Amino acid sequence: MTKIRVTKQFGFEMSHALTNYDGLCSNIHGHSYKLQITLIGEPLLKKGDPKDGMVIDFSELKKLVKKEIVQAFDHSLVINNLSAHNKLLDLGQLYERHHLVNFQPTTENMVIFIADKLKTLLPEHLELFCVRLYETSSSYAEWFASDNN
Repeated sequence: MTKIRVTKQFGFEMSHALTNYDGLCSNIHGHSYKLQITLIGEPLLKKGDPKDGMVIDFSELKKLVKKEIVQAFDHSLVINNLSAHNKLLDLGQLYERHHLVNFQPTTENMVIFIADKLKTLLPEHLELFCVRLYETSSSYAEWFASDNN
């Protein structure tokens, strides 16, 4: 059977700060992230089925990623839980949407986090092939399953 890759792109706004970083990114700042999720699988070959010919219905992929990733991180502040920045969270509603994570919230580490989360949520017949996260229009990190076997 033929394997096909399908990709869906998402966007969200998120702020973060890099603990102990030796530059401006040690300050809280934000990005307009673009996230690309690529799955690999075999198209369904079932005449008469509404999903005939699809690896996954793009609307199903959209629903999953929006719920688990985009809605969670959109317009939020992500900070390493070891950071002194977490004292800002005591300010209440100003930082109501926040995530304390156990890693430095670099684009690289966010890609690993997203890949690990999505791998456990995909239907059995699909595999996560690639996660690409653009922090800016010219800078991104990517995770490939083939690099992580």
